[in-house]
Amino acid sequence: MKAPEVPLEERPTPRWTTLRVHTVQAAYWNSPHRFNVVPAGRRSGKTELAKRKLIARALMGTEFDDPQFFAAAPTYSQAKRIYWSDLKAMIPRQFITGISESELTIKVVTGSKITVLGMDKPERIEGSPWDGGILDEYGNMKGRAWGDHVRPALADRNGWCDLIGVPEGRNHYYDRAMKAQAEMKELGPDSEWGYFHWKSSGILSAKEIEAAKRDLEPLVFDQEYNASFVNFVGRIYYAFDAVLNCDNVRKLYNPKAPLILCFDFNVDPGVCAIVQEFETDGSKLTAVIGEVHIPNNSTTPAVCRKIIQDWGTHEGRIMLYGDASGGARGTAKTDGSDWDIIERMLGDHFGRARVYNKVPKANPAERARVNAVNTRCVNGLGERRLMVDASACPNLVRDLEGVRALEGGSGEIDKKHDPKLTHISDALGYYIEAEHPIGMHRQVELVRVFGY
Repeated sequence: MKAPEVPLEERPTPRWTTLRVHTVQAAYWNSPHRFNVVPAGRRSGKTELAKRKLIARALMGTEFDDPQFFAAAPTYSQAKRIYWSDLKAMIPRQFITGISESELTIKVVTGSKITVLGMDKPERIEGSPWDGGILDEYGNMKGRAWGDHVRPALADRNGWCDLIGVPEGRNHYYDRAMKAQAEMKELGPDSEWGYFHWKSSGILSAKEIEAAKRDLEPLVFDQEYNASFVNFVGRIYYAFDAVLNCDNVRKLYNPKAPLILCFDFNVDPGVCAIVQEFETDGSKLTAVIGEVHIPNNSTTPAVCRKIIQDWGTHEGRIMLYGDASGGARGTAKTDGSDWDIIERMLGDHFGRARVYNKVPKANPAERARVNAVNTRCVNGLGERRLMVDASACPNLVRDLEGVRALEGGSGEIDKKHDPKLTHISDALGYYIEAEHPIGMHRQVELVRVFGY
């Protein structure tokens, strides 16, 4: 159902104070998307807009006789404090047919009911179908609340939902925001998910922003007032920008051009980054057009089977890059090294003469690999030569955004912070360092697998 195009300055009751005109807020208000992710700065109007949208939808009604809408916050007390008094003050009295102070519900003349509830126990939202609602301060809610409880409760009536709030680091809110951006970028108005972001500085006065900067350390200010998904330990791939380095490059896939497979060897997860190179403005664009990411109990044969499943019709050369150590997995003891397995399985499928191994005898230094990736993301001239398809490669985006530096170190990767991270970005890094190193280009001999 299309969002109501109610003028933002309309004042059904005195509580509907006049809002400052803001382009992104207006776009959110008129969003055609079923679900909207709205990270926005403190005191910048996100909750105010959500309240108005909720009321407008309730007063419009739906095709059902008993439309059900919710306003939810991480706890019951938060939800009541943020929403209850304002909702009662914002709905004109002649439109209200009933109020329950004990259940925090408001009924209106269209038959709609708005319920204010806390998500400290997400199962509270179960039991009745919902037509739509707001999840406020979503970053502070339990990570499984959306998938396990909220979305299923919206399914029967094709209900809508807005996930709003200030970011809380790189948690489930960050993941949901990245997915929403990728889908919106790929599908436009047809995307089920919308993404709308604005800073406090677009609404608050310069004096207020300056005062906040004086009170907060830079990273905290960036999260709270710029609504950034801040990583409070230094990012390894600091040059990667999920907006500027992501695009729908999967559409550039050329079945006759070399397909570059970048491996790292691990059990949880098993990974491979799928890359092609394209000429743009006289230089090469490194495009990550796909990934293999097997979360648990992976094996090298399982990764190879997934590659064949996804890319088995490729007509061009298959180029192999990755961890020179070759991994040490149980299968390797009987079937050879991980590289032996890869070469045999891919050679049998694609043809041995089409599979090339460009893995060096030893891995490059970690810092050299990281520096090469960062420079590919953006160089000193501001040029970006690495593009990642966020829809096709969500785990690589998460890696490039989330891999952290070892605290107290000199730029080394912290491998223990999140064991699920580092692997697929490592895989990509082996390739980038081999073909786009910092300084003098290191020549790597082109060798055909099996000596052909």
